[in-house]
Amino acid sequence: MKNKRLGKGLEALIPQISEEDNADGRTESLAEIEIAKIQANPFQPRLDFDRERLDQLKQSILENGIIQPITVRLSDNGYELIAGERRLRAVQELGISRIPAYVMDVESDDQMLELALVENIQRENLNPIETAKAYQKLQAAYHLTQDAIAQKVGKDRATVTNFIRLLKLPDVIQKSLQNDEISMGHARAIMGLATATAQIKMWKKVVQQGWSVRKVEDAVRKGQESDSSKSGAKKEESGVSSFTAEIEEQLRMAFATKVRVRSSGKGGKIEIMYYSSDDLDRILDLVHKAMES
Repeated sequence: MKNKRLGKGLEALIPQISEEDNADGRTESLAEIEIAKIQANPFQPRLDFDRERLDQLKQSILENGIIQPITVRLSDNGYELIAGERRLRAVQELGISRIPAYVMDVESDDQMLELALVENIQRENLNPIETAKAYQKLQAAYHLTQDAIAQKVGKDRATVTNFIRLLKLPDVIQKSLQNDEISMGHARAIMGLATATAQIKMWKKVVQQGWSVRKVEDAVRKGQESDSSKSGAKKEESGVSSFTAEIEEQLRMAFATKVRVRSSGKGGKIEIMYYSSDDLDRILDLVHKAMES
């Protein structure tokens, strides 16, 4: 059997540290530790472990060794996993007794949770729903703004917002996205529909008929235009001018939310609806970008 320790060439690049050398808990030292001493991560953000991918990882380890060390922290009974559960599961199934690991000095469970979430997000090996729930967990656990989360994980704010919005989709669509039945592009297009019933109806067409993202986007846009025409006709009947209705529609498309224009003499007011603090932040971002351009 091929090398079951570090990946080829890695030993020459990174000095080896024994478990005894690491007993003082130095931050981010590299050690090769016994798997039997590693406890599971109670804050693991990964919800699914794909059997096929795990088998592929096992084959890669047999051929190339363990190229990327896992990350752990010291605990009373040995070590506690921070990140790298797929790698740990793979070597356990292969019957390997030791694994390379970065041993970090983590003082609190709060810091442990943050490290586990950020490391998994940055590695981009979570599915979209796992990523969305990880962002949401960071937001809830630390009361972080989406800007702060974006800085921590090295993404832009719009990316964080778009992921968190996925959690507003019906559960059946979230599960479909999680299982790779639909793509992130499909999900984002479906979110353009106003009701859960309409979203599920569109999702069924995607799954059953294999609709492309472009086709979903076109269908959603046509549905919005149809709704807008009906709304405009009703406004004409109620005395709202076609000009005002057109302005409302332009603003609604720009802000992706309900907008009302109220005329009063020579002036009036514009009402922009938002449905959560995150939705308000999203609208403010759009306003700021428009002012900067």
